Amino acid sequence: GRPASPMRLIVGLLLLQHMHNLSDENVVRMWVENGYWQYFCGYDHLQWQLPIDPSSLTRWRGRLGPERIEKLLSMSVNVAVATGVLTKKELQEVIVDTTVMPKNIEFPTDTKLLEKARVRLVKLAKKHGLNLRQNYNLVTKKSLRKINGYLHARQMKRAKSEIKRFKTLVGRISRDCQRKIRDNELLQQVFAEILSQTNHLLTRKASDKNKLYSLHEPEVRCISKGKAQKKYEFGSKVSLSMTHKKGVSIVTSALSFNNNPYDGHTLDQALKSSAKITGINPVNAFVDRGYKGHSVTNCNVYISGQKRGITARIKKQLKRRQAIEPHIGHLKNDGKLGLCRLKAFVGDQINALLCAASYNLKQVLYHLRGLLLQILGLIFFIKLSF
Repeated sequence: GRPASPMRLIVGLLLLQHMHNLSDENVVRMWVENGYWQYFCGYDHLQWQLPIDPSSLTRWRGRLGPERIEKLLSMSVNVAVATGVLTKKELQEVIVDTTVMPKNIEFPTDTKLLEKARVRLVKLAKKHGLNLRQNYNLVTKKSLRKINGYLHARQMKRAKSEIKRFKTLVGRISRDCQRKIRDNELLQQVFAEILSQTNHLLTRKASDKNKLYSLHEPEVRCISKGKAQKKYEFGSKVSLSMTHKKGVSIVTSALSFNNNPYDGHTLDQALKSSAKITGINPVNAFVDRGYKGHSVTNCNVYISGQKRGITARIKKQLKRRQAIEPHIGHLKNDGKLGLCRLKAFVGDQINALLCAASYNLKQVLYHLRGLLLQILGLIFFIKLSF
């Protein structure tokens, strides 16, 4: 078959994409316009054609997987050590914190999700030749308009009544599909997932746990981090660990967790991941008060606000725990950690690792740029002296 594209080209495009927050189409298009990017990807001569089809990056991400992309993060840390951004000793002290990586989904409401489930059931029935008694395309359209109007006008009794009627219509279609596929095992497998999701949406209550917030991303969880501007976020929890060094900080691990675990239960995995990526076991870890109750025993964990068992040096270092917050902000606003567009939980893991690796490379570039300015300034000063 057709030979695969060079690995250096693919890795370079993925890193450049996350360094500059670009889509698959834009990073390939801008690669043709930028000779520096082409040299970074291993080309010696200027190229005038697209290196790959943009859709190839999607397949390459799935082909690499989180395990191989984790090696990119390890290589970025080694580059930071080799260029003098930090020393190996500084990797022994890390700051650990968690944040939410939102998923690229619409804000979930019961009526929106039920309408999407109804549309999927109708399309599947039409595709496989099932004659439904009624599809309610026009009826649900008018019903949704009424529900939105009632809720906007704060007419909650009317809205509640119309939502109940809307659920009845979706339930009719669900039961009709179940009757039509009762004697066909092949169709039962085709309809199994959407029927299960529809039944969950029809029967769930406000107090239930592990709710469904998206039909195409069922792993999404509702996470509350206590933010005033955004009470709830829908995505996955990401644990980040960064070096404690003043000035330039390097990400030493980036883990995405499913099912919204307690912060204290993620600390042990975060420290083990940091040791695996950097090759150096953390000695001191600085965390916030959300990590109380952790079970880490092979590392000194200092919690924000801690009074007992700390020296003057540790107390001074503990005040810098919140230095990780602006770095998380840059990862979200300047990178792709603020919105994950990759599919499923594997996509969350890949996105978090690529964001961390690209951020480390940007930090290395900032450091080298500062050294270059110092050298140029010294040369200019020498010329003026003579």
